[in-house]
Amino acid sequence: MARTAAPPLPIAVIARHMTPSPATIDADRSLAEAHRLLRRRGIRHLPVVAGGHLVGILSLRDLHLLETLRDVDPEKVTVEEAMTRGPYTVEPGASVEKVAETLAENKWGSAVVVDAGRVVGMFTTTDALKFLARLLRNERLRAARLRTVRRKRHGLPD
Repeated sequence: MARTAAPPLPIAVIARHMTPSPATIDADRSLAEAHRLLRRRGIRHLPVVAGGHLVGILSLRDLHLLETLRDVDPEKVTVEEAMTRGPYTVEPGASVEKVAETLAENKWGSAVVVDAGRVVGMFTTTDALKFLARLLRNERLRAARLRTVRRKRHGLPD
């Protein structure tokens, strides 16, 4: 009998670690507007929407590359012309482990979190590293508590 994967623990779901309500940009806006929004918000990934639904993603790296091209006028070129279509999307209940594995395997910097066709969050490599730091901190604290318990059990000073 095949084993089914256990559902993710409540602490290890994307919804707990994503950036909620991310900035988005309409596909018909200019690259210059997108760049201003990215700078103002201090972000590197911008979901692109049309009619409220996700249609692509634009990264700061994409913009920097396009701005080096001689024939590209950021005030005239639209986000739709420059975006990446079909970005990696996940649901809020997705496993952090699986999403992080997918991001790492593909060398992607983000996952767009979508619920019922609407963008509800972003999970980026920065979010993954914050989660890793919390796990390591908790593990360090757990190990310190365990050492204290063992020392007390053997009558040793703290």
